[in-house]
Amino acid sequence: MEKVIQIALLGAGTVGSGVVKVLEMNRRQITERVGAPIQLKTVLVRTLGKARPELASYQVTDKIEDILNDEEIDVVVELMGGIHPAREYMLRAMEAGKSVVTANKDVVAQFGKDMFDMAERQDVDFLFEASVGGGIPIITPLKQCLTANKVTEIMGIVNGTTNYMLTKMTECGSDYNTVLKEAQEKGYAEANPSADVDGLDAARKAAILASLAFNTRVELKDVSVEGITKITPADIDYAKNLGYVIKLLAVGKDSPEHGVDVRVHPVFLPEDHPLASVNGVFNAIFVRGNAIGEAMFYGQGAGSLPTASAVVSDIIDVSRDILHHTFGRVRCTCYEKKKLCPLKETESSYYVRLLVDDKPGVLGFVATAFGDAGVSLKSVIQTQRNIIEHAEIVAITHMVRHEQMEQALDVLNGLPVVDEIRSVIRVEKERG
Repeated sequence: MEKVIQIALLGAGTVGSGVVKVLEMNRRQITERVGAPIQLKTVLVRTLGKARPELASYQVTDKIEDILNDEEIDVVVELMGGIHPAREYMLRAMEAGKSVVTANKDVVAQFGKDMFDMAERQDVDFLFEASVGGGIPIITPLKQCLTANKVTEIMGIVNGTTNYMLTKMTECGSDYNTVLKEAQEKGYAEANPSADVDGLDAARKAAILASLAFNTRVELKDVSVEGITKITPADIDYAKNLGYVIKLLAVGKDSPEHGVDVRVHPVFLPEDHPLASVNGVFNAIFVRGNAIGEAMFYGQGAGSLPTASAVVSDIIDVSRDILHHTFGRVRCTCYEKKKLCPLKETESSYYVRLLVDDKPGVLGFVATAFGDAGVSLKSVIQTQRNIIEHAEIVAITHMVRHEQMEQALDVLNGLPVVDEIRSVIRVEKERG
């Protein structure tokens, strides 16, 4: 008798309904590629009273035990979001001998080790392709396709909301509050946008990507995080004039000298960098390895069907493992214990914008403050920008340790001729 892979779905929201649609519309080719049919049996929902015509063909329950105690169910697909009770449900599913597929970046970033350990103990799969980048294949390439490489750098635009906002600020000259309101009206940003605009969503994804890319455990607390709330039209204009665009990047670097450095922050990105042309709600992840050189993965980072595509790809992989009894072909690869680079030791170039008194000698005071902290300046611009009795000084530094940059900023803050440090943004160096 032909084996049928039975799955259960936890959550029937945007992504969950997308998974149902992908399984239905591509049923024939999925069966051919797996070698057996995949049958959605049960869907867990919060409340049973809501009309759900798209689920009319399936069992619907509000009790997780109906799924955990069902021996016919092979795979549990968690699409509830959030940490609780999703984490507990996934652990219990694996404990019951069921493989788990999830799109839950929160759980993977904060409790990934618990998940991988349970999967190994129970000899089941735990897959999470959709946790980063929506429909963009990046988790599987890092775990499998790029394993012949030593990956030294991974950078990504991994939050569509902030990328949309920065794109609109660049193209239209709008300010932060205007583009945030527009993003909320279009449904790209939540009523409380903090997770996106403060960089927290990207930080969770950065922790996942860095852990896989560098084969070491990077936790959320190890990621330095800065959002886009302080970016102004003036910063956008200066970036354009200097040959850059501003993007919110998740950045991971691994070097023998400094160790693993993982950050999320706005960046002045050279306009010829592949990531510089990634606009709107699109995402992209740029990888540098010692064999492949440079590679970039690009696509829709959110949405019902793109994310469902990634979820179903994991369901297909798990189904193949079930048929061939090959669970855990690729376990957690975070087996090395690498040094994590403290923020103060990280190195970057910086863009610094100052409001200063418009009088002779000010530029000299500013240059001396940088020099005394060991910060070398690559370029300096002074302009009035229609500011009465004041001027703006914009400086781009050479590569410098974060600790030295902080020292320079402390000195500048104490100068009577400096009225305000308006912006400090990292500058990504030219490629090559």
